Amino acid sequence: MAYGVQVTIDCRDPHVLAEWWAETLGWSVEPQDEAFIRSMIEKGHATTADTTEHRGALVWRDGVAIFHEGSPEGTRSRIYFQAVPEPKTAKNRVHLDVLTHGDDPVPIRQWLIARGATELYAASQGGHSWVTMADPEGNEFCI
Repeated sequence: MAYGVQVTIDCRDPHVLAEWWAETLGWSVEPQDEAFIRSMIEKGHATTADTTEHRGALVWRDGVAIFHEGSPEGTRSRIYFQAVPEPKTAKNRVHLDVLTHGDDPVPIRQWLIARGATELYAASQGGHSWVTMADPEGNEFCI
């Protein structure tokens, strides 16, 4: 049996960072059901403080996911962005590798920098090379 995986990224602004990563990967932000959210508030399982408005829609304040549209429902992998109160203070122990599938990585890196990423350093091992970057909130990833 195959299983999906969810990687969770701590951040300050999950909705903004999820949109940044969805655009970066060509994925989609997972829709949130406004009627369900309202029903959770009405039933006392949540409060309005658990929600926010993002791009004109009522959403959960502290979390949002992105996914690849081509993944089968039930096993699809997701990246979940959750709000945390503390800032990032150390190197990530887990990071994402963005695979370019043979595309020239230089314009991809330039595009990411123009959108708020930071280039940290280049490295190589054997015949492989990569550039470590940081997303707009400082989370490391490699191209």
